[in-house]
Amino acid sequence: MGGAAGWETVVGLEVHVQLRTEHKLFCRDFAVFGDEPNTHVCPVCLGLPGALPVVNPQAIRLAVRTALALGCTVHERSVWARKNYFYPDLPKGYQITQFERPLATEGLVRFDGPAGEGSVRIRRVHMEEDAGKSLHDRVPDATAVDLNRAGTPLVEIVTEPDLRSPAEVRAFLTSLKRMLEYADVSDCNMEEGSLRADANVSLRPPGEAGLGTKVEIKNVNSFSHIERALEAEVARQRALLEAGEPVLAETLLWDERRGTLRSMRSKEESHDYRYFPDPDLPPLVVTGQVVERAREELPEMPAERRRRFVAAYTLSSYDADVLTRSRATADYFERTVETAGEDPKSVANWIAGPVQALMNERGEEAGSFTVSPETLARVVCMVEEGIVSDAAARTLLATLAREGGDPERLVDELGLRLVRDEARLDEWVDAVLEEHPGVAERYRAGEAKLVGFLVGQVMGRSGGAADPRRVRERLLERLGPAS
Repeated sequence: MGGAAGWETVVGLEVHVQLRTEHKLFCRDFAVFGDEPNTHVCPVCLGLPGALPVVNPQAIRLAVRTALALGCTVHERSVWARKNYFYPDLPKGYQITQFERPLATEGLVRFDGPAGEGSVRIRRVHMEEDAGKSLHDRVPDATAVDLNRAGTPLVEIVTEPDLRSPAEVRAFLTSLKRMLEYADVSDCNMEEGSLRADANVSLRPPGEAGLGTKVEIKNVNSFSHIERALEAEVARQRALLEAGEPVLAETLLWDERRGTLRSMRSKEESHDYRYFPDPDLPPLVVTGQVVERAREELPEMPAERRRRFVAAYTLSSYDADVLTRSRATADYFERTVETAGEDPKSVANWIAGPVQALMNERGEEAGSFTVSPETLARVVCMVEEGIVSDAAARTLLATLAREGGDPERLVDELGLRLVRDEARLDEWVDAVLEEHPGVAERYRAGEAKLVGFLVGQVMGRSGGAADPRRVRERLLERLGPAS
């Protein structure tokens, strides 16, 4: 279990996910990131008197799809509520959310944790609007407010306190992010705030059913920092408890530059927000027809796709996991295999190796990679057919990523086609054997593995142009059997 000896760590999460919609939740302003501050605002998201909200149906559809992806029960009737608090980036003085009657409840997410498969119960999924953003670095000695984000549609995913270590939290969030990306409900860009997670952590003696005093950690923008922040908070609470001092219920902020936590405020309870049903919005009704349509739109999820890759393509669990870490990569793999008609394992190796290295180098992902699956399939086929070597194919792939073009034409332009002319092969083989007579004698004396060294020498002399299979054959003919 998590925590140190004598204590069990208990963590529950509140995950805010920005839905992939064109417009905000209750008005027609665009929900975009990075534009000039306060250019996507209107009377509704500014909270001006008399402005009335109108629900965005696209957001409802995506929220329902999110709930179904997490195995939740979607309720036909849910209620909008006002969460009342004052903050400069909340112009209405309240946030429209759902409280007593949320959109969906009682889901379950399974994930690959540090100790094997784990599971987390989803308590609820509810919809709400986002607040604006306070900017502390735009105006000297002052805080500016950008309300472009105010009113952006969110779902909040609230888990039960089922996680038992910081590493388990990171593993769960990684799986959750992958599921949301597969479901195509959000881009989950943490740097832009599309995915934000608050963690509630407490410690208790092992075997005890009750919970200790809960501390909330906010303002964390990466899974690695969430793990570090939780590790720091677990250590802090443990030290307090072992010294006989109380843990205070409070909200902490993580300073990633210093790697420290600092107190933000005392922890609020639900009654502090004075929730009540929003008088401007009727209850949200989601019919069974809407739910079934959303269920039909739900794609094959990561765990299902991983199992299918193992069964259909005879891949190892590891390879299947690598290829399904993103929906775009899984799609890229399947399109390449379908086009190439080659051994899926060979295609998997190319995508997990050279292709992934090129994407990392170029800052691209499978969905935007400049080499199409059809082009990669042609490169893989040329390797399998002995037209180019592995090394030459990597050079070809890098050129295609950089410049594009036709693979077959580039092979000749770059001089990458494998040489199979026996006269030229024999010339290179004879030269290498003449240079390394001692190695040849050691091979004949029984060191059979030295043939690999000699093949490498021939390939180097040929500039990688020699067909390595033919080179090996010619070498063995010249060397004779190893004793």
